[in-house]
Amino acid sequence: MVSVSFRKLAVFGVGLIGGSFALALKRAGIVGKVAGIGRSRSNLERALELGVIDEAADQAGVALKGADLVLVAVPVRQMDAVFAAIAPHLEPDAALTDGGSTKRDVIGAAQSALAGKIGRFVPAHPIAGGELSGVEAAGAELYRGRTVVVTPLAQTDPQARAAVDAAWRACGARVVEMSAQHHDEVLGAVSHLPHALAFAMVQMIADRPNASELFGFAGAGFRDFTRIASSSPEMWRDICLANRDVLLAELQAYRAELGSLAQLLEDADGDALERTFASARAARNAWLAERK
Repeated sequence: MVSVSFRKLAVFGVGLIGGSFALALKRAGIVGKVAGIGRSRSNLERALELGVIDEAADQAGVALKGADLVLVAVPVRQMDAVFAAIAPHLEPDAALTDGGSTKRDVIGAAQSALAGKIGRFVPAHPIAGGELSGVEAAGAELYRGRTVVVTPLAQTDPQARAAVDAAWRACGARVVEMSAQHHDEVLGAVSHLPHALAFAMVQMIADRPNASELFGFAGAGFRDFTRIASSSPEMWRDICLANRDVLLAELQAYRAELGSLAQLLEDADGDALERTFASARAARNAWLAERK
């Protein structure tokens, strides 16, 4: 049972991640007020209409006044500017966290901007979401049963860490800890690479002269494989660039796997193809069973 409460939550970026965090904490009854701030006034107004936030702010100082919990949920290449805006106004007792899908670059941005307040920052990544974005996609159940990775720093204040852990658990999430480097390596393999492949697959078909015909015959397999290509291009551009060293290595490994598959096809080695497919199916089925 989570026993924590917050006077005010300030959310920078009231989209799928930030909006869902606000809704989950409201549903849990542990936040008194939610202020939202972001680039799109229309999105903030819609967040007010939906009850996701209670106040739409146009200045960081307004959003942060009285806030003892702050979530930064903007594309990772915007983190530098957002942390710089937060730094002068962060309350002494506030816990600051983020929802960025990469951690080394986010931590670097926070260290540069927050200086002596870096102890209040608890880097985090909720492994949740979907291909839709904006406050319309937000929901209080998004984090239930999902994993949130925290990558605290040596300077992270234990009280801030405890507050952030409690907030994510109040959302229904499971909190685990790992280093920023390890986080970026793991997510590069199982999240960033699949997104890059989905975008590339759709673009390959779209570039063909008979794209309309091909899309017309595409079925459930194509739909399922490419679902995440409907994700935010801006967000995934930033993620890929921020984690480019890991992603380049994963693309090389995938290219090698495709080369092995191509060789089996050239050799017409049906037995080896079946063994490869059976091994992959068994691994995926075992993963699905563990998730249940």
